[in-house]
Amino acid sequence: MNKTKTIFSSLLAMVCLTGLATIESCKKDTDTVVTPSTATLTALTCASATFSASAVSGTAYTGTVTVPYTGGNGVAYAAGTGLASTGVTGLNATLQAGTLTTGTGTLTYAISGTPSGSGTAGFALSFGGQTCTLSLPVSASTTTPGSNTSLTGTGSITAIVAAANAFLATLSTAQQTTVQLALTKANAIRWSNLPGGVSIRNGIEFSTLSATQLAAAKVVIQAASGTMANEGYAEFTQINAADDVLATTYSGGSGYSSGKYIIAFLGTPSNTGTWMLQFGGHHYAQNITFSNGVVVSGTPSHQGIEPKEWTSGTTTFAPLNQERDAMVAMLASLSAAQLASAKLSTTFSDVLLGPNKDGQFPATKQGLAVGGLTAAQKALVLAAIQPWVYDLDDVTAKALLTIYQQELDQTYIAYSNNPTMTVNADYARIDGPSVWIEFVCQSGAVIRNQIHYHTIFRDHTRDYNGL
Repeated sequence: MNKTKTIFSSLLAMVCLTGLATIESCKKDTDTVVTPSTATLTALTCASATFSASAVSGTAYTGTVTVPYTGGNGVAYAAGTGLASTGVTGLNATLQAGTLTTGTGTLTYAISGTPSGSGTAGFALSFGGQTCTLSLPVSASTTTPGSNTSLTGTGSITAIVAAANAFLATLSTAQQTTVQLALTKANAIRWSNLPGGVSIRNGIEFSTLSATQLAAAKVVIQAASGTMANEGYAEFTQINAADDVLATTYSGGSGYSSGKYIIAFLGTPSNTGTWMLQFGGHHYAQNITFSNGVVVSGTPSHQGIEPKEWTSGTTTFAPLNQERDAMVAMLASLSAAQLASAKLSTTFSDVLLGPNKDGQFPATKQGLAVGGLTAAQKALVLAAIQPWVYDLDDVTAKALLTIYQQELDQTYIAYSNNPTMTVNADYARIDGPSVWIEFVCQSGAVIRNQIHYHTIFRDHTRDYNGL
């Protein structure tokens, strides 16, 4: 009997120990914290995505998109591989590395490429066990960069051609040979900011023309120029007159003259075929290309001024103040942090892409991306572009501004030295997929105790119509 009780007691103890061990084991399992290694979500909402920039058919696109999610589990994740767009092809979206928030947050994808057409570029996103289709709207382009698509209507071109032929009719055979040359790259790039007349330019000098011939030449220039106040033809006549101010008012200005300005035709002015109109001189150069009755290029375009302001009778002239004021207003709208991002470390004594610098655009854009600015700041960037574009005929200017506005989010702005454009080496730049504008303050060449201005307006894809 005692032996039986002893065996029973031993068995009972073993059962109790086993039960306690089981309970302790369950307790340990319950208290262990398991850290997830895989990112998971409960929802990924492509329909609520936010794009940093709008996309235009045929225009290089660089931007980001944020896609909201819910149910994030706090896990870090690596950058993804590129996802090719469907529908409108030519774009790739790449997930940027990050860490999920616990709960609600956003994923960021970088998108780049050139849309193949207009419509919707779709991206099939898959992340954290969730999928959705991201849709980027792509608008139609007014013109395909680098193409001969019309920038203007035929009516104004007809007037320019008529004025050109009327001017040619006033010239002798020898003068016609001087003013009309072959349309070649070598001739197209022959322009300058210096006061050397035809020694460094094509065409015929104003000083060699009779009053009737000069008046006819200026009709051509006026027909090809804009009509906005203090821009276009008005700006041309003021910069042309400034050389006479230098010659008659300041010591050291004897080599300057409005008569050293030129006009030239490269090719034959007509409503068919391709030809170029060049006019300008010291501190002015305009190169406008026509093809089959439309303007296909209005760049390169150079303007400068010395003196930057003068008075004749009761009228004060300041032909580049609108350009300067627009650049200053654009930069003045920036916060301290934005100004720091926009500032360049290089010091500029002149514009970077002046004469003989064709095609030498920097490989990498510098400064502050316009895509991250407020709507009001973007409007000031567009306003800063306008004074240069308005030097072209009004219809062409409107078409170009539409293109440059579509490309604003991919445009960069920058400055060097001071953003006030008041002292030597103050410099401002606008660099877009197409537009390129520079404004720089220089010490005076003739008026040593004053600064003067140099500017350049180019187009990455349209200069000389791609010659």
